Amino acid sequence: MADCLFCNIVEGKIPARRVYEDERTVAFEDINPQAPTHVLIIPRKHIAGLKEAGEPDAELLGYCQLVAAKIARQRGIEQGYRTVYNVGPGAGQSVFHLHLHLIGGRDLRWPPG
Repeated sequence: MADCLFCNIVEGKIPARRVYEDERTVAFEDINPQAPTHVLIIPRKHIAGLKEAGEPDAELLGYCQLVAAKIARQRGIEQGYRTVYNVGPGAGQSVFHLHLHLIGGRDLRWPPG
């Protein structure tokens, strides 16, 4: 989508501090980090959000989680991190391209928010 911020990052039209990419995903540092590690993992395929994803997207959603685990291992935060999909404006989703937050590198409290 031409007007999608994350699609433009995937296409290289907008710069981002990429930390990982492959044929299905791109991962980059969040511009407003909430922890020492705050990476966004996005599918190259445009999906507006989790509620717009369908059965055919299930494998891709799981794959994003595996990418998050790989990045967590690389950063040495395997003992504690969180993965989060924000769904809709009420949950803080501001870019409507599915993205998984990988947050870690500090103690994370519960409940969040």
